[in-house]
Amino acid sequence: MTPQTPPAPKTPTAPKNPPPRRKQIHLAAHFPGVNNTTVWADDRSGSQIDFSSFEHLARTAERGLFDFFFLAEGLRVREHKGRIHDLDVVGRPESVTVLNALAAVTEHLGLAATVNATFNEPYELARRLASLDHLSGGRAAWNVVTTSDAFTGENFRRGGYLDRADRYTRAAEFLSVARQLWDSWPEGAPRPRPVDHRGAHFTVRGEFTVPRSPQGHPVVIQAGDSSEGREFAASAADVIFTRHSGPEAGRAFYADVKGRLAAYGRRPDDLKIMPGVTFVLGDTAAEAQEKAAEIRRRQVSPQNAILALEQIWGVDLSAYDPDGPLPDIDPDPGGELAQGRVRIADPKAVADRWRALSRAKGLSIRETVIETTGRQSFIGTPADVAAELDTFVQTGAADGFILVPHLTPGGLDEFVDRVVPLLQERGVYRTEYQGRTLRSHLGLSQPAGPAGKDGRP
Repeated sequence: MTPQTPPAPKTPTAPKNPPPRRKQIHLAAHFPGVNNTTVWADDRSGSQIDFSSFEHLARTAERGLFDFFFLAEGLRVREHKGRIHDLDVVGRPESVTVLNALAAVTEHLGLAATVNATFNEPYELARRLASLDHLSGGRAAWNVVTTSDAFTGENFRRGGYLDRADRYTRAAEFLSVARQLWDSWPEGAPRPRPVDHRGAHFTVRGEFTVPRSPQGHPVVIQAGDSSEGREFAASAADVIFTRHSGPEAGRAFYADVKGRLAAYGRRPDDLKIMPGVTFVLGDTAAEAQEKAAEIRRRQVSPQNAILALEQIWGVDLSAYDPDGPLPDIDPDPGGELAQGRVRIADPKAVADRWRALSRAKGLSIRETVIETTGRQSFIGTPADVAAELDTFVQTGAADGFILVPHLTPGGLDEFVDRVVPLLQERGVYRTEYQGRTLRSHLGLSQPAGPAGKDGRP
């Protein structure tokens, strides 16, 4: 009897329309320092300048497989009515110095420093950032900020002479010079090519001292929502750190900025949009809402409510009751009680909006400040927050988030322990680092290096 030939195995056929791969969420950690988010009165709040605080938050972020750790900058202690602002009494260490130390106690986490392009020089800063990129194995980032504030400028030789309209032209030239310096030393070459730049703001002629770093260029972050800031980010940044009031505003901002990239020969994925957000977790939705309300009350004390109001009105409002109604007078357009803070462009429009909200909801001064000055918050159970973060990204409102906890330094612990595993279960967040550099974490391409291996163009 002739044996039967077994039938050939069938080749599995792929579905005609396989489900699309879900967008991956990017996460970063903002060190909660001198701002109106931090609750210093909490018993769990620690030092804002002790290295152990920076180390704790950075190690937690790395345990949560975050893309990067983010430090803000303060070049002068802010004042209000001639006195040091309450939230600035503890001061701020210099960002790059702190990140160099963190490079020794982390392995994968990106390290982002906010450094002002108005009161620094390209050669010196390019050297510091390239050094951090070498020491960290390719994890450095620079958050480019600008200022036209003469109060801050008093700490510098130029004394804040820079007109507001010139901030971004100087920043653009600053970044261009920094990139010329980073590109001036071809990989493997014994020496750099000379740089000879002569522009409106800078003249730089010489040779860079740091060989090409592991990322080629540190990642560039830009913070700002203005039209100039959006255009600068579209032309030159890798990440934009922004604020949103909700999903609709997020989607509008996302579409606007991504739509500007093509004019610079860039693709949508070449720029990651990551709003700064807060979060509050609870075992139930009701518990989370109750905790969030208490946190906001502690963030906005009666005294700080009046200070916030005075920044809008520009006049002394200390006689007003924080639990009473908003002033019925209009702001003083020339009034400026706060020094070292961003000035409100149209204080009357803000005052009118606050008064309308107060009347509509029957809110006091303190309640109005609480409602209008908070960042975009994700409040709920860990499952609720994970779902909302996912929806934000999948619907084109963001590429990820820079989380701003309200406690220093342990405010990120609960998120990493309870929310990150749920994002991983959803298939929208990494389960391990796939690369060593910050560019690899963010899915950004490596900048093309200069031609030549012998130091010549």
